[in-house]
Amino acid sequence: MPVSRPNRTDALLGLSTFCLVAAAVATGDAPGAPAAYGFAVGFGALLLAARARPVPALLATALGITAYYTLDLPPIGLAAPAAAVLYAAAERGRALWAAVVGGALLAASVASRLAEGDDAGIVLGFGLGSEAALMLAVVALGDAVRHRGSLRAELARQVVAAAEERRREAARQVEAERLRIAREVHDTLGHTMSVVTLQSAVAQEALADRAPERVDAALAAIRSAGGSAMAELRATLGTLRGDTGVRRPPPGVDQLAALAEGVRRSGLAVDLRVDGDVGALPAVVGTTAYRVVQEALTNALRHARATRVDVTVRATGSHLALEVVDDGRGAAAPPGEGGGSQAPGGGGPVRSGGSQGLCGGGLAPGGLSQRGGGSQGLRGMSERVALLGGTVHTGTAGTGGFRVSVRLPLSGPPP
Repeated sequence: MPVSRPNRTDALLGLSTFCLVAAAVATGDAPGAPAAYGFAVGFGALLLAARARPVPALLATALGITAYYTLDLPPIGLAAPAAAVLYAAAERGRALWAAVVGGALLAASVASRLAEGDDAGIVLGFGLGSEAALMLAVVALGDAVRHRGSLRAELARQVVAAAEERRREAARQVEAERLRIAREVHDTLGHTMSVVTLQSAVAQEALADRAPERVDAALAAIRSAGGSAMAELRATLGTLRGDTGVRRPPPGVDQLAALAEGVRRSGLAVDLRVDGDVGALPAVVGTTAYRVVQEALTNALRHARATRVDVTVRATGSHLALEVVDDGRGAAAPPGEGGGSQAPGGGGPVRSGGSQGLCGGGLAPGGLSQRGGGSQGLRGMSERVALLGGTVHTGTAGTGGFRVSVRLPLSGPPP
């Protein structure tokens, strides 16, 4: 228990004890006895030490009472000098000590009065009962005050802890929303910029070849990609502003055909196969599947130098399986190509959501980032899949291209 200085309550208890003892001395058989008043001052002064050292103050009071009656000074009873210190000891968590010392004082007082020839009925009846009840009451009061103080301190700690937890939860929600928006903006703009870049190159070549129909097609693809990107950006900004109007629903598996058609117009052949009942998929699973395919196609456009991509979506009773395979460069880039460093091909399965693999520094086995970039997209893909408790596998396909395989549970993330 930490040592503390006496407070106003201790001073009031000490003054009350002095006044009670002094009053008892003044009304006794030998009023004004200097020694008795000296004991009154001592009993009061001990209350000032009871907060820091409750047990020594309690024992000193008991010894003082014993010495007082040994010197045959005017009777002052037990309650006047002992009640306050018994309360103080119990209030400081020493209720057992207070009860033992109070009981010992009562036993000594009863034995002494019986030895002096006092009437046993009075001593054991009214006297013992009243003093015992008073001592028990002050000890119980001190212990109750201590428990109430502890309860109030605990409630205050709980209030502080709850406020801190609310602050942390708010910070976690803000961070989660920030990451979600970052993924949405990256997926939308990344795919759109890839389409715009490729179609711009197509338009430039068509102008050089004097092929206006190809220029028109390229510009139409750029216009379509830009319009789609603007619509998604408006929806994202509406979320940030807290708009409550009608919002465009998030993309899902039903929009993969439009996504594949947009990539085909960029010059990359896409074969899309959808098996199973995808109409009843949870919205979050459908959106995650769309974003995964979008990111894989974007990386194929940017980095793979592929001519064909096969996209397979298969829904079963418990999972949605996605596979995107291109015929490009595979996991490792040859020296001097694509601006990427060399990496071992044929990476194994990567469990999404970890600090390594797709999300962390171990991107080499995944391979997409080694084909000229894409680590931000891979991180976003991995985070999306991890939120649903799914897995991501990446590596070189058997045909030499690159393969992205994702498995999403339909029953939500594991607890």
